[in-house]
Amino acid sequence: MQLTELLDSALLGFCLWLAHFLRASLAPSFWPDLVEIPPLEELYWIMAVVVPFTPVALEMRGFYSNIFHKTPGKSLRQLAETLVIMGMVIGTMVVFLKWSVPSRAVVILAISLSAVALLLREAFQREQIRRSLATGKGRERVIVAGAAQDVMHFEDQMPPEQRAGIEVVARIDITQQPVSDLVKAMHEVSASRVLFAAQHVHFGKIEEAVQACETEGVEAWISADFFQTAIARPTFDVFGGKLMLVFHSTPQISWSLVFKDIMDRIGAFVLLLLTSPFWIMAAIGIRLASKGPVFFRQERSGLYGKPFNMWKFRTMHTDAETKRAELECLNEMDGPVFKIKDDPRIFGLGRWLRKTSIDELPQLLNVLRGEMSLVGPRPLPVYEINRIEKHAQRRRLSVKPGLTCLWQVTGRNGIKNFEDWVALDLKYIDNWSLWLDLKILVKTLPAVLRGLGAS
Repeated sequence: MQLTELLDSALLGFCLWLAHFLRASLAPSFWPDLVEIPPLEELYWIMAVVVPFTPVALEMRGFYSNIFHKTPGKSLRQLAETLVIMGMVIGTMVVFLKWSVPSRAVVILAISLSAVALLLREAFQREQIRRSLATGKGRERVIVAGAAQDVMHFEDQMPPEQRAGIEVVARIDITQQPVSDLVKAMHEVSASRVLFAAQHVHFGKIEEAVQACETEGVEAWISADFFQTAIARPTFDVFGGKLMLVFHSTPQISWSLVFKDIMDRIGAFVLLLLTSPFWIMAAIGIRLASKGPVFFRQERSGLYGKPFNMWKFRTMHTDAETKRAELECLNEMDGPVFKIKDDPRIFGLGRWLRKTSIDELPQLLNVLRGEMSLVGPRPLPVYEINRIEKHAQRRRLSVKPGLTCLWQVTGRNGIKNFEDWVALDLKYIDNWSLWLDLKILVKTLPAVLRGLGAS
């Protein structure tokens, strides 16, 4: 819903600009006697009120609820009610702050255009829901757990809008199956949520299952009383018309996370342009220094463990993967990961590319694709993730992997214990904010320039 509100804000701003353009620039071409209106700058205060606060008023009137079954008449009524609210807000500013409305024609035209745009957006979204219901594409992967009859009833009662947004990838009867089956399902299907339909499940069984979700970093949505948890933060939400108690052990969906995603894409695009000379230099150098492809692609574990292909500039000889088993005895890192300071598989230029972190630049493409973030736990190969024995360590998979992280800016190869590495990742997850991301990004540049911990 927050993304929809953000889109509506953009539509409202565009409609106000378009209304001014039509009245100020286009209309005089047909009717030369029209009175000239002030420039758009004098309408900025209206834009500053309308763009951010109209979606809030629309949400208050229920405009974003029950989209699938809502009639156009109800949408029009909600729009009219919102118009009254915003009219009162603008009128109050005109009366008490003495701000003027330089062109009523622009305002009226903007209202008409905005109403059409919002209704078209809603119709498009409704059609997308229909297609999603029909094809099942683009859905959030979830597990439904509980007694078998409760799971069936829960899914039957689910509204179409919510049914269109999820794909039930596993159903676990926790009255008959051990919690380990739920954990195994989370590993296998890369689900982002577990929905508990637990009306007829013993309270202790639910608590055990929720704690399993907590250690895995997967959200648990449950209709039940409050549980004591060590990490997860409980909040209430509504799903399928039922009041749910949600245990978050990762940052909650918010405007901050939406802004993070937007800045990831913009930042990656800008960095890609700025670093393009290094791409050319690295590509030519690799071709001259070693036989084989310029890029190295490896399957890594992304958000909730979902595999993706991560790109790097190749820094090792082409037979590096086959020689890894021979070098296992030289591994300097405790735990499931494999790292050697002076890895013999790295060719000369490759070592310099690693020292300067130029080899990581192709991951900007992964950020643009939405598979990675600028800041987040470093993605590990799938085979290393499969070797993790402590379920709590998998909670690092509950956020998008990143180009840089706390481990990266604190002397990455100076940390030899995997538990210390994971502790930094979990510290980042538990204390995440946009400000923390900014601080890590600021620290990354001098760390790269000094070659801190790189090899």
